[in-house]
Amino acid sequence: MSKTLVAYFSASGTTARAAKNLAEAAGADLYEIKPAVPYTQADLNWMDKKSRSSVEMNDKSSRPALADKDADISSYDKILLGFPIWWYVAPTIINSFLESYDFSGKKIVLFATSGGSGFGKTVDGLKGSVAADTVITEGKILNGNPSADELKAWVDAL
Repeated sequence: MSKTLVAYFSASGTTARAAKNLAEAAGADLYEIKPAVPYTQADLNWMDKKSRSSVEMNDKSSRPALADKDADISSYDKILLGFPIWWYVAPTIINSFLESYDFSGKKIVLFATSGGSGFGKTVDGLKGSVAADTVITEGKILNGNPSADELKAWVDAL
């Protein structure tokens, strides 16, 4: 039987709400990707070129430390991976997460929350962080509050 994990990073709570609703609708397990040092509001100020998020996103090699590496990735066939879109791509902590586990042979479907942009070059930016036989596909932007039925229909269609 196929097992699904919803893994997510949320800086402000928006993506966390989407991930929890998605996991519930999909009957999937839930795992929060947490930074070793939580982000403050000042860290997230994208208007400040010296803010933590701006510095990380301007350095493609940035890999923020994770609070833990406890996800049991080997137990899952499909991973629904969620995050807020930052600068038209995934935050670099998502690369940290992907590089901390073996995703060989797994299917990763992305979902995101966004203030207005789509996935942009997100898939391309993440492919180098996983094994060549890992499939990463663009999924869905989950803004607003999609119903459980809408979320279940989307997951079932994967």
